[in-house]
Amino acid sequence: MRILLINVPHPAIGSRIPDDHLPPLGLLAVGGPLLDDGHDVYLIDGEFGPMTMEAIVADAVRFCPDAVLFGHSGSTSGHPVIAETACAIATAIPDAHIVYGGVFPTYHWREILADEPYVTAIVRGEGEETARRLMSALQHGLPLSDIPGIAYRGVDGPKATRPAAVIRDLDAYRIGWELIDHARYSYWGGLRAVVVQFSRGCPHLCNYCGQRGFWTRWRHRDPVLFAKELARLHREHGVKVINFADENPTVSKKVWRVFLEALIAESVDLILVGSTRADDIVRDADILHLYKKAGWARFLLGMETTDEKTLDLIRKGTTTTTDREAIRLMRQHGILSMATWVVGFEEDTDRDHWRGLRQLLSYDPDQIQMLYVTPHRWTPYFKFAAERQVIQTDRRRWDYKHQVLATRHMAPWRVLLWFKFTEMVLQTRPKAIWRILFHPDAGLRHAMRWYTKMGRRVWPYEIINFLRDRRLKTGPTVAQFWGAPQDAEEESMSSLHPERQPHTREAA
Repeated sequence: MRILLINVPHPAIGSRIPDDHLPPLGLLAVGGPLLDDGHDVYLIDGEFGPMTMEAIVADAVRFCPDAVLFGHSGSTSGHPVIAETACAIATAIPDAHIVYGGVFPTYHWREILADEPYVTAIVRGEGEETARRLMSALQHGLPLSDIPGIAYRGVDGPKATRPAAVIRDLDAYRIGWELIDHARYSYWGGLRAVVVQFSRGCPHLCNYCGQRGFWTRWRHRDPVLFAKELARLHREHGVKVINFADENPTVSKKVWRVFLEALIAESVDLILVGSTRADDIVRDADILHLYKKAGWARFLLGMETTDEKTLDLIRKGTTTTTDREAIRLMRQHGILSMATWVVGFEEDTDRDHWRGLRQLLSYDPDQIQMLYVTPHRWTPYFKFAAERQVIQTDRRRWDYKHQVLATRHMAPWRVLLWFKFTEMVLQTRPKAIWRILFHPDAGLRHAMRWYTKMGRRVWPYEIINFLRDRRLKTGPTVAQFWGAPQDAEEESMSSLHPERQPHTREAA
């Protein structure tokens, strides 16, 4: 079959502001197994430009696909763009099958199949093995009801098959790196870069996380083989920056140490960036020198709030003391810390924002990423937010960088004011400016200057968007807007009896 993978231009600030773009890992992860099955696979990456709708459709028509796959970009804020693109392609190529996968469609399959007649099927959960089976069924005219892990339109309406088993051996499927031109992708200020996953899932119980249930269970790749793949990407394709998409790659200290030592043994000059938990950093205090030697330059640490009641509500499972110690240890070992800070909880007041700012100053992170609380209906947290008022009904704005919910005690403009004031104070305090200008590590100095440059561009973008955006004074509740809670379906795959998937050839 001729299979087209499309990465649409995402409307989020993180896609539109930077000059750098990263490869669409989810689509490449599906593309590798499909190539190995003998299909003719082609990728359109609409992020560059960004491509217009007309250009994407014209490119698709030239390829003349039998099936068009929209994948990892299927987040909440990206769905309107994907829906528009899929409709346009279905009109231009009516015989092509439209297949949609990713987090958002995994849980919103009923609405998508009911409202978007051009969608043939939805892949729910991991896509590597399910996409192979689905493409084979479409190619040979076999019934879709026999394929686990999908949703499709039956005689009586939308139907979901039994959940697919989680992929136990993540090394059984390769990434289709040959689908991209590595020279086009960069991060960290123009350095050639890729996105990878060492692990999938997270064992922790944060009830607001939209990823935990999607992956169902924490698993990891073979640490030695993974290190060899990163080294190969550097030697053969000039990749310099490795961006980890893992929610929590450091869950197992034993396995993580094996990976670090294997990568050090490869003796490649890489910059590693990603996310982890503060308690893992504190746990690994005795091996943080290996982190640095392997190339780790920055970790994003999710801190969310300083309020212990809120931490208990969202089941974060960490403490403010641990957060502070993690940042201290990282600085001691020459690793940048980026603290994520979420605002917009229903009972937030000026006093809460002031206390949060003071706490952040005591943490002294190198960088700050401010976000707005954004509930997903498949998470347990959704029930706590179900009766909150929605002030933003444009789903393209549900990207964590726009206010979408009303707060009981504060008008939206006051929340924005605290949001920007906190960023300004953290990034312009004397300590932060000194590090940006005079940090002894030239690589980290470059990184902080690049991030500061992005911040200067994001600031006016966010303020202008706020002034332009239409917010409702009496909007629907979250439950009215999104539907009933779906936390009973949070786990998208079955982890009880994982199937044994066939190994494919190793990446060339």
